[in-house]
Amino acid sequence: MSRTPAFRSPWRTVFFLGFFLGFFLALALYPVTASAQTADEIINKYIAARGGLAKIRSVKSERVSGTISFGPGADGPFLVERKRPLKMHMEISITGKTLIRTYDGKSAGWIYNPFGPTPTVTAMSEADLRGVLDEADFEGPFVDYKTKGNKIEYGGREDVEGKPDYRLKLTSKNGDTSAFLFDPDTYLISKWEGTRKVGDKDVPWESFFRDFREVEGLKYPFLIESDAPGTEQIQKIAADKIEVNVPIDDARFGKPTPPPAPAASAPADAPADSGKPQ
Repeated sequence: MSRTPAFRSPWRTVFFLGFFLGFFLALALYPVTASAQTADEIINKYIAARGGLAKIRSVKSERVSGTISFGPGADGPFLVERKRPLKMHMEISITGKTLIRTYDGKSAGWIYNPFGPTPTVTAMSEADLRGVLDEADFEGPFVDYKTKGNKIEYGGREDVEGKPDYRLKLTSKNGDTSAFLFDPDTYLISKWEGTRKVGDKDVPWESFFRDFREVEGLKYPFLIESDAPGTEQIQKIAADKIEVNVPIDDARFGKPTPPPAPAASAPADAPADSGKPQ
């Protein structure tokens, strides 16, 4: 809802001239005042909308499970486990193969990619490690953002599915930039805009956060729909279950053991083994 009063024709009478000039001056100064304080105001309201700072900090571990889809015929279950400080274990299964990514919360991470020509466990590169820190931080970039080295700037209002959402620009300590948009009614995140690495290229990417539900006093989006604008690249993450403060063994965040290969099925016309020598 706009904060600007509706004056249809304030110039028609001199009786409104003084009031109109005052209103015009306030309107001229409003963007300067708002931009100087809105960023922190929005962050504080967002943290409160999620459940409050104390509740966020009380979470010691988190497990999210559900289904991830990259398009028709390319979907399957996923599992993400996170634990303080910054430990992460992620699994994504597509067409019977499971990709695994882990981070020990200190300095080492590993990736098992079964979709490559030689499936093996490899150590994360420096670029991977920079990115995994954001994934492992389940407080998000706004809690203690200055301590984390992040910079937040207010970016005005932007229409998101019919609402003039608040836009904040985030610059991480690594220099990566992205934008978050916040619903003006709930102050929960409605959209994220940034880039994703596809091959050697940075591709513009956007994510929409939907279906917020309360779990142990905290609001979580149970549906995240993403796409690369102007392309057919899409991704959909639907959580079935979110658990907090669950026991997770620290071994889960070490170097992963590749899952066993699926057993090869016998040809349909192969004779049954009678157990007797032929």
